[in-house]
Amino acid sequence: MRLKNISLNYGMRVFKALSEEARVRILHLLMQNQELCISDLEHILDFTQTKTSRHVTYLKHAGLIGSKKMDQWTFYYVLEEAQEILSQILKFIQKDQNLLRDQEIYEILYSNRELAKNKIQNNPYRK
Repeated sequence: MRLKNISLNYGMRVFKALSEEARVRILHLLMQNQELCISDLEHILDFTQTKTSRHVTYLKHAGLIGSKKMDQWTFYYVLEEAQEILSQILKFIQKDQNLLRDQEIYEILYSNRELAKNKIQNNPYRK
């Protein structure tokens, strides 16, 4: 669903959510990588579980992100109706060193996860 215009109330929630660096970093990671769980965000941002959960909950209540359960994991993603406004705003800060470093850490974690998955799948001693 694409927003043609937003209400003042929704606009205020978006800008309040963006008033904290941690939440901007979380939103940027979610916009770049579709979905992440709390533990991924913790590792990338070097936050505690409590701090990460608090900011994710704030973003969820602001109507910017949603979640889906998969087994014992909860994955968070940017809601479709918030993607356009966030992409327009984040476009102006996409070259920020903190955001670039966060994405670089994500890519390292992702490649390590893929290596581990391949190692497990290709283990000749695995039944």
